[in-house]
Parts: sequence; structure tokens; C-alpha cells
Amino acid sequence: MAEQIESRLAKLDERLARLESIMASLLERIDHQQLDVGQATDRIKEWVTQFVAMRLQQLVPESCEHPPEPDASGPYLDGTTVPCTEEVAHRVARIPIPFVRQMVARKVADQARQDQIRRVDITYFEKAATF
Repeated sequence: MAEQIESRLAKLDERLARLESIMASLLERIDHQQLDVGQATDRIKEWVTQFVAMRLQQLVPESCEHPPEPDASGPYLDGTTVPCTEEVAHRVARIPIPFVRQMVARKVADQARQDQIRRVDITYFEKAATF
């Protein structure tokens, strides 16, 4: 058993010595080449930039359609991006049970999108909020 351990240690020492000599020769080669660290850094940055640009071109289509931005003025239906009047926002806020308030707002918002309504007023809200 002790002989096996000694044999393994000897082999490990040989490998470490080989690794040290390889590292020393690599360091000598690097010293002889006299690399400019700034230039190497710039080349790496350039390569990364080109690679990222190429991958983005592959991942993002030429024409990317986005939904139209909602009208920024005025309030929105609770938890949605559908604009509404102050009166509708107040009416929705008065619904006491949160999950019912969310369900009503979602139903009215879905109906408004389907009907292409730009701003939900109280008349439309009363019509769309009925189940």
C-alpha cells in the first residue's frame, strides 16, 4: 500500500515538474512577443462588439412592430394600459373586492381593445362591465 502511494506521489511530482516547465516556456514566449496590453484589450472589445452585433441581427427581425403607445394623458383602468376618464377610474376604485375589481377592469379593457376604443367613458364602462 505504501509503495502505491509512493509511486503515485512520484508520478504526481513528474507531472508537476512538466507543468512548471511548460508554464515557464509560455511565460518566456509572452515576454519575447512584448504584447501591448492596451492594444490587446481594444482588439478584444472590438471582437466582442462585432459578435454581439452579429447575434442581435440574428435574434431581432429587421422590422419589429410594437403596439402603439397608450395615450399618456389621464388615468388608466386599474392594472391595464387602457385609458379611461376620471369618473370611470373612480367607479372602478369603489369596487370593494380586489379580485372583482381586477376582473371587471380586465373585462372592460379587453372589450375596449376589441372595439378599438381610445378612452373608456362611463357609458361604455357600464355597457362593457355587465357580465
